[in-house]
Amino acid sequence: MFFKKIQLACALVLMASAASAAEQTLNIYSARHYPTDEALYANFTKSTGIRINRVDSDDAGILARLKAEGAASPADVILLVDASRLWKGEFEGLFQPVKSKSLDDAIAPQFRGKASPDGGTPWFGFSTRARIVVYDKTAVQKSDVDTYEALAEPANKGKLCIRSGSHPYNLSLFGAIMEHLGEAKTQTWLKGLVVNMARTPKGGDTDQIKAVAAGECAIAVTNTYYLARIMRSDKADDKATMNRLGIVFPNQSSWGTHVNIAGGAVARHAKNPASAVKFLEYLATPAAQAHFADGNNEWPVAKGVTFNNEALQAMSGGGFKSETIPVAVIGMNQVKVQQMLDRVGFR
Repeated sequence: MFFKKIQLACALVLMASAASAAEQTLNIYSARHYPTDEALYANFTKSTGIRINRVDSDDAGILARLKAEGAASPADVILLVDASRLWKGEFEGLFQPVKSKSLDDAIAPQFRGKASPDGGTPWFGFSTRARIVVYDKTAVQKSDVDTYEALAEPANKGKLCIRSGSHPYNLSLFGAIMEHLGEAKTQTWLKGLVVNMARTPKGGDTDQIKAVAAGECAIAVTNTYYLARIMRSDKADDKATMNRLGIVFPNQSSWGTHVNIAGGAVARHAKNPASAVKFLEYLATPAAQAHFADGNNEWPVAKGVTFNNEALQAMSGGGFKSETIPVAVIGMNQVKVQQMLDRVGFR
């Protein structure tokens, strides 16, 4: 009888533990608004029993919300899609350091935040996207747009389409350009972009690509994953778009193409930090990393990951040279860049 009671007690403990895991909820503040990510969340819940409650916003909105909520914030995990915003969250103390051997082993240092004295890391990158140039092959030569600097040259006057200068993707690019060229030359370059615009900045990167295909402009700047979506489409108009476009990964003969990082962190006041770390570790697994590539057309960052996205492989020719500027430097340059944008009238 005694042993039966012990067995019953053990069974009840295991059942209670399983129920607790099944009922646990992880609160995620996410700037990733990609339908393909739903499979990532579903697979995590299926393998762990931890449900996900997601709040969607943009990077700036998430950081502002974390600051306003303070210690009362329910957020456990933060997912952002811009390296400089990851740096800002780190700089403002909105993340807590994470110690994880599996994350340290999988993610190279250039895709992580600055380690704290005790070895914890405030954020980890999980995917990258390059900021490239597309052009109308009937109106522009590749050699006229093979560097970022060339976009501001007089030969390209009236040909450029680009989204708002204040968008995080452009701010990060411009912050990197400033590190390469210095303040004075960067402001001159930004003024050249304004002079060369075919229209006032509007819409997202896909709109810029479509404008080139429609003949509204001849050159556009875009993140690679937007272009890959069109490349993988079976729609006739998307196929026609790609037939007209040329693709350039700028500055292959100098500092390399600008690459941005999407990543994640554990919120400073997370109520479920262990589960939050488990989720970040899950994002670094080969299966999740391959999903970033095959599902959302991003390059995975974990070591040794293979993927089958033919669009990514085709556009880059199997590989490309990327710049290596530290994320913190790009983030710190953005205040001055925004001031330059105001001075040159880049909306």
